[in-house]
Amino acid sequence: MESDNWQTKIDQYVDAELSTEDMRAMEAHLRGCASCAAVALRHTRLKHVTKMAGKRYFANSEFRRRVQQQISVNRRPARRWGWIPSVALAVAVILVATLSFNILSQRSRSQQLLTELADLHVTNLASSNPVEVVSSDRHTVKPWFQGKLPFTFDLPELEGTPFSLLGGRLTYLDHAPGAHLIYNVRSHHISVFIFQEQPDFDRTLQSGTLRAKMLSFNEESWSAGGLRYFVFGDASPEYIQQLSGLLKRAASPKTS
Repeated sequence: MESDNWQTKIDQYVDAELSTEDMRAMEAHLRGCASCAAVALRHTRLKHVTKMAGKRYFANSEFRRRVQQQISVNRRPARRWGWIPSVALAVAVILVATLSFNILSQRSRSQQLLTELADLHVTNLASSNPVEVVSSDRHTVKPWFQGKLPFTFDLPELEGTPFSLLGGRLTYLDHAPGAHLIYNVRSHHISVFIFQEQPDFDRTLQSGTLRAKMLSFNEESWSAGGLRYFVFGDASPEYIQQLSGLLKRAASPKTS
C-alpha cells in the first residue's frame, strides 16, 4: 500500500534526516493522510518523552551519599524480631517511591501535552501551508471542519478586536482528531486547539503544571460543552486571555 511506503520514512522525518525535497513531500502527504499523521505524531511524542525521561530521573549526590551510608553500616548480630523495623522501612520506602512516581508521572504528562502543542504550533507555522482552509471568515472556516471531526464548535466575532483569523487545519493529539485554528494579533500568531474532552486532560490539567511557562509560550486551557480548548502562543498573557474570553463567550449557550 502507498501508506506503508510513507510510514517507512516517518522515523527519518521525525529525526529530520530526509532530504529537503522528501521533507516537503512528507509534509504534503501528512496533511492528507490521517493514518500517517497519527503515526508521525506518536513517534514525535515518544521521542520527546524519552528525551524528558533521560533528563528527569537521575541520582543526585545527596541520594548517592545516603545510599552509600546505608550499605556501609556495620552489620550487627541478628536479634529476634529484628527484621520488623527493616520491613517497615522497606514498606515506607515503597510507598514514598510510588507516590513520588505518580507525582512525577503527572508532571511528565503535563509537560508532554505542552510539548506536543508546542510542536504542533511551531511545525505548522514553519510549514509553507500552515492552514488547510485559508479564510478570515468564521462562517467559511467552521463549515470546512464538518464531516472531518466528530464534533462541532462556534467561533467568535472578531470585529472591533485586535485579532484576525488566518484559517484552520485538521490536527491530532493522542490519536484523537481536532481543530487547529490560527489567529493573528499584532506580529504574533496564536494557535487555538479544540478536541473532544478526555478524562486524562482533566486529571492532568488539575495539577496546574501546564501553567508553567515553557519555550517562551503562554497558554490557557478550559473545558466547555464536552470540548477541551487550548489557546497557545508567544503573544502576551493579556492577548491569550482576551482571545480565550472571546472563545468562551462564543461557546456559551445562546439565550433568546
